[in-house]
Amino acid sequence: MDSANLLRAVQSGYDRYLEDLRALVSLDCGSFTPSGVNRVADVCADRLSELKFSVRRIPHVQALGEAELGDCLVATLTGSGRARILLIGHMDTVFAPGTAAARPFRIEGTRAFGPGVCDMKGGLLAGFHAIEVLRESGWDDFAEIAFVCNPDEEIGSVFSGPIIREAAEGRDASLVLECARESGAIVSARKGVSGGPIEVVGRSAHAGVEPERGRSAILAAARLVEALHALNGRWPGVTVNVGTIEGGTRPNVVPDRVRMEIDVRGPDATAFDAATAEIDALVGAVTLDCSAAIRWFGEHRPMERTEAAARLVALAQEAAVEVGIGDLPAAATGGASGANTTA
Repeated sequence: MDSANLLRAVQSGYDRYLEDLRALVSLDCGSFTPSGVNRVADVCADRLSELKFSVRRIPHVQALGEAELGDCLVATLTGSGRARILLIGHMDTVFAPGTAAARPFRIEGTRAFGPGVCDMKGGLLAGFHAIEVLRESGWDDFAEIAFVCNPDEEIGSVFSGPIIREAAEGRDASLVLECARESGAIVSARKGVSGGPIEVVGRSAHAGVEPERGRSAILAAARLVEALHALNGRWPGVTVNVGTIEGGTRPNVVPDRVRMEIDVRGPDATAFDAATAEIDALVGAVTLDCSAAIRWFGEHRPMERTEAAARLVALAQEAAVEVGIGDLPAAATGGASGANTTA
């Protein structure tokens, strides 16, 4: 395949790419706005069908107490070669309804702005346009390309995680279409991340009349927060953060309950598992006659920089030079994505 012709074909689609980006960015599609996510799914399903993919649309089955989520798309395209490739892009954003109207899509110089313009409406469209250019060039040197468009990445892929893991089985390569780092570096390693709420339970009492009968959940929680933050630096690259905390009712009442939320991240499985185990131990050893419990949720295992991942990076770097982009650095990041799931 002639790289110069390929690059010209990509550039010829630039105006349509921007039109598509404007249309997608104009849709509110926060994770908990399923109607908006499904409007994005409609666009994605239409584009994949245009590209001759077979598209399967999987609705979210809402369990008791769960939030309603959008649909998940799993699309496949067969070719005449041997490689089995998986592409993943998410359709949800972190933004509340009304954000698209408050911050509408705009272009200033060489930069586009708007909610989800990079993460990851731009990424979804990059996948569609890349496949379109390759198909128009006559390229079909692959056994199968699978494309998963998931509705819940920003909340830990609670619905789509099992679907992604199933789609990833037996693949030769998995490419997650998240945006690069600010430097332009592609991501070849991601920290594992987990977290959840911790509830500390004490005993209430009147703070002036009978304080000795009380067991302050706030004081116990404060000591626990210090112990949790002391884990930072114990293992290379591990971070622990208590991000929210609330408790108590009135200043003259010994508080009997505190709720806080924790975030823990680690670059490799050994450090990540050691940190989460130590958090469990600290929560179980809360002092001052109080008790505590943690409810873990949304775990992403670490995406480590394996030899296989390094080979994909090398291929991308060779391709970047070949088409005239130039140097393409690779980086590790502390954020999680669908790549943690496939890893």
